Amino acid sequence: MPPVLAGARDGGGQFVTDLGGTQISTLMETLPGIAQVLRSPVADALVNLIRAACRLSTFQLSDAEEVLRYAVRRNLMSQEECDRVLAEAREASERRAERAAERAAERVKAKARRTAARAKRKTKAPHKAMVKRPAKAMKRPGKVK
Repeated sequence: MPPVLAGARDGGGQFVTDLGGTQISTLMETLPGIAQVLRSPVADALVNLIRAACRLSTFQLSDAEEVLRYAVRRNLMSQEECDRVLAEAREASERRAERAAERAAERVKAKARRTAARAKRKTKAPHKAMVKRPAKAMKRPGKVK
């Protein structure tokens, strides 16, 4: 067992939940990947929002909520402003979802129209073959007088 964890036990064999700064640093060095587990939800939300802004992923309202709650906790904005921004974000997200649903319905209708048009073309009678007209008889040169 890593020395940091061995020293973090209390008398009853349970782990003590309070770790000091040096203990956390040692823990992060000892257990690779623990930094991802201990990562801040605000940091995750910021990363997700940046990816959504670059259109690398989809926008998640929960990420915006997390960042706005952080701003309120740190007194960077008021609760009223946070509520207003969240309401705008929810409204925009709902409109985007409605437009996406409308576009999907239009694609389904267009596909059905194309399929019906193809079926209609197949059931029509074949066109009559074009009959070539005989070429006009060449004029014969008349008798020269």
